[in-house]
Amino acid sequence: MIVPTVGRVVWFYKYVPGQGHKGPLAGHVAKVHSNICVNLMVIDELGVPHPETSVRLVQDDEQTGNELPAQNCCVWIPYQIGLAKKYEQLAEQKGDK
Repeated sequence: MIVPTVGRVVWFYKYVPGQGHKGPLAGHVAKVHSNICVNLMVIDELGVPHPETSVRLVQDDEQTGNELPAQNCCVWIPYQIGLAKKYEQLAEQKGDK
């Protein structure tokens, strides 16, 4: 699990009933409510920013395949996942874990 912090980048998926998810769109964490709930500044396809509040952050360990919940949500971008894995490996090598 990656702990969310203000300023990190995620992919935002807008859920449209009957059509599924639209996205990904770039989202920047503006406020952290918990490890799975954040407020975002989302940049749409035209480059216009808009707010999304109380967005569910789907973490790696709760995703089954590529399925997302039937609601607006966000996921970590691959770069953030890669950094977290690198950090874990370094911590294990140093014996910090």
